[in-house]
Amino acid sequence: MKLIEKWQNLSRKKKAYLSAFVTIIAIMMWAFVSAGIITHNFNRSQLQTSSDRQEALIKGIILTETKNEKKYWEIYGETGTYDSNNGVAILNSVIGNFYDENNEVSMSFESSRGTYNSKKSEIILYNDTHIVLKDGISLKADFLKWAGSNNPIVARGHIVVQKGNEMLATSEQITISPTFDSFKITGNTVSKIYDVKEKK
Repeated sequence: MKLIEKWQNLSRKKKAYLSAFVTIIAIMMWAFVSAGIITHNFNRSQLQTSSDRQEALIKGIILTETKNEKKYWEIYGETGTYDSNNGVAILNSVIGNFYDENNEVSMSFESSRGTYNSKKSEIILYNDTHIVLKDGISLKADFLKWAGSNNPIVARGHIVVQKGNEMLATSEQITISPTFDSFKITGNTVSKIYDVKEKK
């Protein structure tokens, strides 16, 4: 009752001010509650979206990595897909290069299929893989794995190593040093070394 009496005793001007103030508070409360609902729905939508697997189809993709502010490797695929969840690019008709500190090609490669895993910093080549090292040595393999600049490159499956007319070797596996200047072949290895002078 006292509240009603106080309201009745207020002047019209004060009643108008008080009504406007109550209206503003009500609008602010409505906006605050609405914003909370909208934000909650948006966050839930974002969470649902991020948990969904997103895969992009790609044509003509080039991936590169730098080391000490210089290009360390590059890989190109004619077509491929990228899985955002796993951070894996699957590439078809792959070609690429590794570079040394002087920006000269240390190793070139091509393969019918390859993958790049950005989370593991790992390149894998499959099927019909052909590699040429900087000293002219070439090799063929069914599978090749590069897992970081400090780790050796490992190739497996029907390995054929050749250096011009000087050397031919076959094996099950080859390990190439991180600097691309030496390698080791293992597993049922057969090596043939030719004397170039005798062949002439």
